[in-house]
Amino acid sequence: MGIAEQFSPGELVRARGREWVVVDSSNALTLRPLSGSEADLETIIPELEADPVTYASFAPPSLTDKLGGRDAAQLLRDALRLSLRRGAGPFRAAGRINFEPRAYQLAPLMMALRQDVIRLLIADDVGIGKTIEAGLILREMLDRGEIDRFTVLCPPHLVEQWTSELESKFSIPATPVTASEAARLERNLPNTVSIFEAYPFTVVSMDFIKSERRFFDFKRACPNMVVVDEAHSAVSAGKGRQRRYELVRSLADDPERNILLLTATPHSGDETAFHNLLGLLDKEFAALQDAGGERQRQLRERLAGHFIQRRRRDIDAWKEPGLFPTHETSNFPYRLTGEYEEFYGKILDYCAEVIESVEGETKKRLAFWGTLALMRCVGSSPAAAARALKTRAQLDPSAISESELSAQTLDDEELSENDLEPGVGIEDENLSSLIATADKLSAEVEKDPKFKALIKALEDMLKKGHSPVIFCRYIATAEQIGAALQKFASKHVVEVVTGAMPSEEREIRVEELGGHENRILVATDCLSEGINLQAWFDAVIHYDLSWNPTRHQQREGRIDRFGQKAPIVRSVLMYGENNPVDGAVLEVIIRKAEAIAKQTGVRVPMPDDQGSLTKALMSTVMLRARGQEQMTLDLDFSDSEEARQIEMAWINASEQEKKTRTIFAQNSLKPEEVAVEWEATQTALGGYADTERFVFQAMKRLGQPLEPLKSGAYKVALHLVPDHIKERFIAESLIDDADIKPLKVGFSARPPSGTISVHRAHALPSVLAENFLEQALDEFADEDALSTLPRLGAWETDAVDEVTWLALLRVRHRIDSRGKLGPKFAMAEESAAIAFSAFSKLPMKWDEDAFALLDQDGQNLDKSTRQNQIERALNSLEALQPALTQFAHERSEVLAGDHVRVRQALGSKGQVKVSAITPVDVIGFYVLMPGL
Repeated sequence: MGIAEQFSPGELVRARGREWVVVDSSNALTLRPLSGSEADLETIIPELEADPVTYASFAPPSLTDKLGGRDAAQLLRDALRLSLRRGAGPFRAAGRINFEPRAYQLAPLMMALRQDVIRLLIADDVGIGKTIEAGLILREMLDRGEIDRFTVLCPPHLVEQWTSELESKFSIPATPVTASEAARLERNLPNTVSIFEAYPFTVVSMDFIKSERRFFDFKRACPNMVVVDEAHSAVSAGKGRQRRYELVRSLADDPERNILLLTATPHSGDETAFHNLLGLLDKEFAALQDAGGERQRQLRERLAGHFIQRRRRDIDAWKEPGLFPTHETSNFPYRLTGEYEEFYGKILDYCAEVIESVEGETKKRLAFWGTLALMRCVGSSPAAAARALKTRAQLDPSAISESELSAQTLDDEELSENDLEPGVGIEDENLSSLIATADKLSAEVEKDPKFKALIKALEDMLKKGHSPVIFCRYIATAEQIGAALQKFASKHVVEVVTGAMPSEEREIRVEELGGHENRILVATDCLSEGINLQAWFDAVIHYDLSWNPTRHQQREGRIDRFGQKAPIVRSVLMYGENNPVDGAVLEVIIRKAEAIAKQTGVRVPMPDDQGSLTKALMSTVMLRARGQEQMTLDLDFSDSEEARQIEMAWINASEQEKKTRTIFAQNSLKPEEVAVEWEATQTALGGYADTERFVFQAMKRLGQPLEPLKSGAYKVALHLVPDHIKERFIAESLIDDADIKPLKVGFSARPPSGTISVHRAHALPSVLAENFLEQALDEFADEDALSTLPRLGAWETDAVDEVTWLALLRVRHRIDSRGKLGPKFAMAEESAAIAFSAFSKLPMKWDEDAFALLDQDGQNLDKSTRQNQIERALNSLEALQPALTQFAHERSEVLAGDHVRVRQALGSKGQVKVSAITPVDVIGFYVLMPGL
């Protein structure tokens, strides 16, 4: 580790004869002078400096300092507490995460810390926060010195999300490694150095390591910590997945490598795949499939320490109900009429004729899937149908396999990026007439019965104040209805996002749309994974049915997830009530999925061996529907033999999954074990209530008090604060230079809809706290500036019975630990307070009891009395130093005990030693006079 890495962003250091704030500490130190601006940044390499870079220690207040009252003292206390980034408690990462995790999200971290080598399968439901849970583990292991590198393996469309989450929430600058980025990353590297050796933290696309060269290079240089997202896809059958399994299996074969496996669907009905997944944790767990009796019991008991799986309702057991919104669902049928119904019938006849006319068994199967895809396009929109009819079919077995074509048609979860209309047109004289009809209907979208139904569904949603996402299957459909909605929802900004755009552009468009108060997003399934939408949207309309029920969960999971502020989210499922394909999908697949989930209590993907069950069902649908004079859902497919086969396979898979629910890791980890540590962390660093009080008082002092709203939130005019603070807000992307509108903020995990959730590590309190603390400690700061807090004060209060001196302290500790990577030291700091008797000069109150004195009402003293009392107190400050030093050493002993106790409770073998750094920094010193 270089010297720069020993420091942490936000810490105060001394270099080149002055004090600085650390902005970045990766390879070099990027520093900003106290009270300086972003334009004053300096980058230094500590090893090349004439004098060593040290942690800053500050002189105590002096008689020349500005005097203040209780309100200023309270502000300085809160600024000190909320500016801490490296807390001294047993959770080393607590001060470096930029959000407030919930207690249940700490459970996987507690499980991981119990293991010498981490092998953990996190299988929580969609939206609970698996990425957050994994990030907490990574951040903690880095700060403990247990790991120094890691890699996240994920599908390509999730690379950007992972990189963003690690940077924004955990202050980890991970490098995205994709096929398109590899050349740039390797450009300046020696031929003998791998990307994975040069960049310590990487997020790697599974597609990137498919090639032979990449595959073996990654295995050779793989870090000692690996996170595998969507881990079920590495053990499932199918083209390309065997290669993934070989890779992850080879990584797991290293007994010293830490592995986190993440998936919302650990069991997809394939027993072998599920036990292969468990076998990645420990090869012996794969034997659970065949084990019985005592052997099975022993394996399950061991597995409980490596496997955690929770549904929404399980979270209530963690004493945190109400973290997720209420989800209301409804169906919205429509009926094809006139030309639209007639066109559908002609397409149905055309598809049957194509299948009959194609020769050769393989081509006939390809034709079946191709024409079935055409039926889906027609059901989606005339625009999608026209585009599909104009594109030549892929009937050449050498060009595409049946498994690939069926996967596209059946909405395979790995093909969410594939939203192009399939090529189904062939050399056929009948096509010109069908294309002409499709083009005609496409040009009159406002007459489309399906689009009319969408308008009705939207009117109801918008009337209730929702911001909806409309999910379509194909690009042509999304583009068509997006354009048409501009006319029908003229008061709303409508944006269309499809797989035709690069992933970076999709995210930019979504964020820009989120800046508008009235917004509608039209998207294909390229957004069903990858970009979380809960910050801006609270409703989903399934314009097109997906043939994969998991895809519906993924769509809704973009808004119905941890962090959603709206108390109610809604989803609407649209379907054609006289569309036989919609009818079969709705009755046999979607509703059956819900019924089986309700019956068994678990939800698994439909077990469909490469589409064989769906193929049989749809063959029956097309056979029965063809020739009907009027299409109707009276064609009941739910009682067909094909439907019964699907149901039986599904029930069997669900029952198998239900059995695995007996292996819940939460049975071995009680909520109270986590809650105690979490409450201690909140107390030390400050929770929502502390943050609200501080921001409220800070903005009031700056002349821009928060404006309360009826919803319980506030408006805050960040653009009107002094320029040096506004500049910091702009640098943190809280506002733009041209912004003139106040922000709406709330101080809770789920504030009212349309407001920003502000927690202790959010940029708003962070900037204010750091600025107030820096200004107070900077001897060159402008004393008349609103943001310069006095470090001295005196007032009268009923909180004390005798003259009391209150010292506000910053106590620093050195934590020496020994982990897998050998000895490591880290600096930690905490805010503290001691109340002394002015008569005996002995401590009377400590920590929270002393802090609480600042929360009691006080009255100003006359100038002369205040000056005399402050002078007397400061003259005695030197005499208090032994007590301050003793307090620091006692705090170190307590902290060492906390670390040892937590480590022992977790079964950790690591060693830790905590030593106080003296002298203690006296940040503020106050005199409290008893009331008369």
